[in-house]
Amino acid sequence: MDEATFDKLADATLKALMAEIEDGVADGIEDIDLQGSVLTIELEDGGTYVINKHAANKEIWLSSPKSGAAHYAFDPASGRWQPTRGGADLHAVLSAEFSAIAGAAVELAPVAPGSRG
Repeated sequence: MDEATFDKLADATLKALMAEIEDGVADGIEDIDLQGSVLTIELEDGGTYVINKHAANKEIWLSSPKSGAAHYAFDPASGRWQPTRGGADLHAVLSAEFSAIAGAAVELAPVAPGSRG
């Protein structure tokens, strides 16, 4: 993936995550903010998520108060941000964690590579 394609896809992913979390999680979120390429989600219980694009590696990095740190690279075959060290993809991890936070099902959908953010 070239740098321009990565930038567009990562930016669109961060914007979509922000919108979906704002719309889908009524309880448990204190504040959500997207500044540049860093999405910060502060929880009512004091935990903070930081999700950002890491251009040098063409990855999205997650720091979660629930599951810790992980790096995700886009897999064109699956259309998902897959973990670089195994496990569930970015959207599956965040869907599960925000479902637990909200106390209701939260399904976060991946952004298609041709989508605009």
